[in-house]
Amino acid sequence: MNDRFDHLMMRAEQLIARIESVLPQPLSAPDWSGSIAWRYRKRSSGHGTLEPVRHVAAMQLADLKEIDGQKEKIERNTRQFVDGRAANNVLLTGARGTGKSSLIKACLNAYAPQGLRLIEVDKADLTDLPDIVDVVAGQPEKFIVFCDDLSFEDGEPGYKALKSILDGSVAAATPNVLIYATSNRRHLLPEYMRENLSYTHTDDGEIHPGEGVEEKISLSERFGLWVSFYPFSQDEYLAITAQWLASLGVPAAAIEAARPEALVWALERGSRSGRVAYQFARDYAGRNSG
Repeated sequence: MNDRFDHLMMRAEQLIARIESVLPQPLSAPDWSGSIAWRYRKRSSGHGTLEPVRHVAAMQLADLKEIDGQKEKIERNTRQFVDGRAANNVLLTGARGTGKSSLIKACLNAYAPQGLRLIEVDKADLTDLPDIVDVVAGQPEKFIVFCDDLSFEDGEPGYKALKSILDGSVAAATPNVLIYATSNRRHLLPEYMRENLSYTHTDDGEIHPGEGVEEKISLSERFGLWVSFYPFSQDEYLAITAQWLASLGVPAAAIEAARPEALVWALERGSRSGRVAYQFARDYAGRNSG
């Protein structure tokens, strides 16, 4: 009888262990000394983990050209945050390849010695942001939660989760956390022509947006600091190209000679962005090295 009971207990413990292995587990703190940046990843089992980024992009603020106004705003806000002063959540919007994500990475590298850290979170995992905040709340470091290329379709769960977080509860409870997000859409949601029909006009000419438009605007308005990026002119594109070529060791005479090729490269890609300039510089430096 005792043997049968012991066997049943062993089987029950095995079953409980298997059930516990597939249930979502509380997010545990990583080894914070392992990196200055982490990615939040959710496994198929539902377990979320903070994985250290072993090779952080070596982007420096001095590497970023032709965006001095945007750089000054982001760096000032980040410096206030690191110094323990009041700072805002930030939304960086505008043309692709103009340095939005690179600027955040460069700020991380600049202020990591003062305790700045970064956690990258995909929009699909924004519903888990309260768990991430709980894990970092007791740390002495300052954390930027970074959402890259953020945009939503109507009804996505991450939209309402981010909206409630930006209402101020996170900033009030955890002064060591800010959210920095980049997007090609200023209001983070798709906009349709039919929504213009919902605007109303008063007798004095004042315009009132409809509820659908208000909902789209309400999320972006919760970011305290908006920073806009614009397409580069030809001269700005060439200046950025020259900077990247110089950083890759291309001599000045060769940089001047590369201008026509750089313009053709941009024409073929239909864009004069900083990303295109960097890609051309790597190609040109690689072809002409050695």
